[in-house]
Amino acid sequence: MRAELHPEARVELRSAALWYDERTPGLGDRFIAQVTAALIAIEEHPQLYPIWPGLSASQQIHKAGLDRFPYLVAFQIQESRVLVLALAHASRRPLYWFHRVAADEG
Repeated sequence: MRAELHPEARVELRSAALWYDERTPGLGDRFIAQVTAALIAIEEHPQLYPIWPGLSASQQIHKAGLDRFPYLVAFQIQESRVLVLALAHASRRPLYWFHRVAADEG
């Protein structure tokens, strides 16, 4: 199943990579590599990732953590794709991205 990034998730990916690269050259590339590895794993077995805690069972939003960065991939398994709703920092603004669910269900 193919993973697709919500447009706002693309912005989050770019912003975080730039932030890391400004601090340490090359770190942004390592961040992108970690996200890419997570997306490949999600595409292979999306159902293996836990449901986001605190949401209703009907919403079925999953989460995957990155190995070396404090980010979570929030995604929904849809009929023909996995929709990545957000690349969210693990300890900031919980569920700020939740409005993206209703806008992109399908």
